[in-house]
Amino acid sequence: MASFGRFIRLALGACALVLVIVAAPASAQQVNPTASSVKEQQLLQELNRIQGRVSIPDQRSGVLEQPQGREWREFRNVTLRWIGGVAIVGMLALLVVFYLTRGMVRLESGRSGRSIVRFTMFERFVHWMTATCFIILAISGLNITFGRPLLLPLIGFEAFSEWSQWAKYAHSYLSFPFTIGVILIFLMWIAGNIPNKVDVAWIRRGGGIVGHDHPPAYRFNAGQKMIYWIVVIGGGLVAATGYQLMFPFYIGGIGGMQMAQIIHSVVAVLFVAAMIAHIYIGTIGMEGAFEAMGSGEVDLNWAREHHSLWLEEQSGRTGPNDQRPQQATAAAE
Repeated sequence: MASFGRFIRLALGACALVLVIVAAPASAQQVNPTASSVKEQQLLQELNRIQGRVSIPDQRSGVLEQPQGREWREFRNVTLRWIGGVAIVGMLALLVVFYLTRGMVRLESGRSGRSIVRFTMFERFVHWMTATCFIILAISGLNITFGRPLLLPLIGFEAFSEWSQWAKYAHSYLSFPFTIGVILIFLMWIAGNIPNKVDVAWIRRGGGIVGHDHPPAYRFNAGQKMIYWIVVIGGGLVAATGYQLMFPFYIGGIGGMQMAQIIHSVVAVLFVAAMIAHIYIGTIGMEGAFEAMGSGEVDLNWAREHHSLWLEEQSGRTGPNDQRPQQATAAAE
């Protein structure tokens, strides 16, 4: 009888075990990583399966795999390249077509032989410091996105590795003087870059770029104001997000880092495209424009055609007798 009772208990225990296995939740069976039919998406949905607990102070090390990281990688390797390629290559193509059809904006009244100070030495120093840093930051930053598919096949692994290392150092350290330059630009020229009604009329008349009309403008016209705010806002965004990437996890977690990288990269490539247009206008796009940031002085006829209201203000301050045949002594704002 004792052996028969023992048999009954064993049989009942076996039946209970079978019932537990059969009644187990389907989801628990589906996420078994050793099952041959397991699906990756099912594993990713079970966050407790990819994130555990650790005993070290850095609790972020407990995340073994982040599902959102796949979306971020897709953006970085595919979407960002399309955004950057369309913006930058598209801007270059547009400027080539524009130059071939419009050509350089010439000084229609010719040179007067007399000049007026447009930018002081300090203003030009800040401009060129910021511009130089920006160019190096742009090239080194674009290397992160386009270096491997475009540059690596041309120069090889060893040269690309060396170049990328120095580009990384330059990108990190030159961010500081660039940020200082953006702040100084904001403070120096904010008073002259507040939009007004004159800007609306300037835009309606094509700003002297389309056609041969030369609408009046103060020290900065609507196009220059647009560039100013692109530099201030765009530069501020890339600086803020760049420092978050440079000093990770001080503000947010891995999700915040990914969002900072997305904002940083998108704003940066659009920033580069806008600055290409700015460089075009300041060099081969308009006669006499480069002199403003080169020597700091512009011809009186250039100032009269492109910034007539500013020239009137300067003449009213200094008086007509202060303008000598070779050089006007009017000071910039």
